Amino acid sequence: MLFSSMIFLWVFLPVVIAGNFLFSALPFKRESSRIRAKNIFLLIASLIFYAWGGIYYLLIMLSSILLNFAGGYVIEKGVKTKGARRAAFIVIIVLNIAILFFFKYFNMLIAIIESLMQSGAGFREVWQTMLSMKGTGTLNLAQIVLPIGISFFTFQAMSYVMDVYMGKANLQENIIDFALYVSLFPQLIAGPIVKYSDVDLQLQTRKETLDLFVSGQKRFCYGLGKKVLVSNVLAEVADDIWALEIENLGAPVAWLGIIAYTLQIYFDFSGYSDMAIGLGRMMGFEFKENFDYPYTSLSIQEFWRRWHISLSSWFKEYIYIPLGGNRKGKFRTYINLFVVFMLTGIWHGANFTFIFWGLFHGILQIIERLFLGKWLKKNPVKILNWIYTIFAVMIGWIYFRSDNIFQANEYVRQLFNFTSGNYSIVRFLSMNVIIVIIFGFLFSGLVQRLLKSSYDKLCARAGSSRAIFVADSIAQFAILALSMAALVGGTYNAFIYFQF
Repeated sequence: MLFSSMIFLWVFLPVVIAGNFLFSALPFKRESSRIRAKNIFLLIASLIFYAWGGIYYLLIMLSSILLNFAGGYVIEKGVKTKGARRAAFIVIIVLNIAILFFFKYFNMLIAIIESLMQSGAGFREVWQTMLSMKGTGTLNLAQIVLPIGISFFTFQAMSYVMDVYMGKANLQENIIDFALYVSLFPQLIAGPIVKYSDVDLQLQTRKETLDLFVSGQKRFCYGLGKKVLVSNVLAEVADDIWALEIENLGAPVAWLGIIAYTLQIYFDFSGYSDMAIGLGRMMGFEFKENFDYPYTSLSIQEFWRRWHISLSSWFKEYIYIPLGGNRKGKFRTYINLFVVFMLTGIWHGANFTFIFWGLFHGILQIIERLFLGKWLKKNPVKILNWIYTIFAVMIGWIYFRSDNIFQANEYVRQLFNFTSGNYSIVRFLSMNVIIVIIFGFLFSGLVQRLLKSSYDKLCARAGSSRAIFVADSIAQFAILALSMAALVGGTYNAFIYFQF
């Protein structure tokens, strides 16, 4: 079920909000009983939300819930010695990774094995077949279907086990609360990745205020607008260009394609995160921010402090710091960064393109730490820092978007192919597309960061709060109405990060 679907907007969400409000209004002897009833209601709603895509997916998620709930109990109470506790922790983590590997990377493994099994093929041919990710069909094995959101809910469940093992969170002895933590529908499919230690107390006690609900409603509407009015329009342009013969694109069309995709993926993913955070607030949950205007960054290091913050934080807390972080010398720091960004690429998908994308960003981080970062800080012409950063990010997105390494390499070459091209850029440009690209560029962070201080001062000024509230309400209604109209007549509506 999509946030940007009619069944969600007109049926599921109103029922959930009404039900949650009903439990707030009903008399309970103890507030803990009210929270328990709400948790059960939200768990049932979340399971229905996920089962909408198929009972098969639901069974996999329930298995993950049971595995990690039992794992936390074994680690905290089931074993006595330090060694046994550590062994139990390792077993639970390995089982989680094994489940994720089977569903997400088994097809890639088979394609690699089939490539290596080619009889009479030379090294170059084997290598090209492997990188193309097509396989040969020699093993004749059925493709494993990837459960939606498995990377997100697996990482969340693992964070609970890790938090319990490291003493950052108390053991959760109520399986209803734990199941709700893993399956809570706002962030279930595409994040943000919520660490257990961040919501432990919210599962037991939370206050739902009118201000929080209004804030959540506003955040949801703006997120819906990002997705439907910006990302969906740019997605059609990017998809049409990537479907062409890449070797015949020519520079103008190639640049249009990567500009469209660069804006599409930001407005798609940050829009989903906005909707998830907004929905959480409407039900009394506070999730941490997942984006902080990453396209305004002046270095790759800054970009990763602003892009997909929940994933970066997860890898930093559970991988980078345990590996030693930056505490064991520069060389070890660079190795740790390399490992973390390789894993970041692997996490995103079973393709060499994602591995290259992760390593590309990891190497840039290392180069910036070696010398480039100092130059960027000293450089007085900050627009050059931004050009370097956004260009590097866009090159990375080419590999992220492409079907294989060869397609990505050719696409990069076409960015600089000013001598030939079989397609006219006019074919892909309409007035609507031009307006959306300009709007997307301006509102991917530039306008917000420039006007933030002025907006904050205006909000603090006496007598202006009512006018701001009215203006916000009108904007929300307009965005919601335009989004609904676009959904009725639109065709493209999938979220990019559903594939992860």
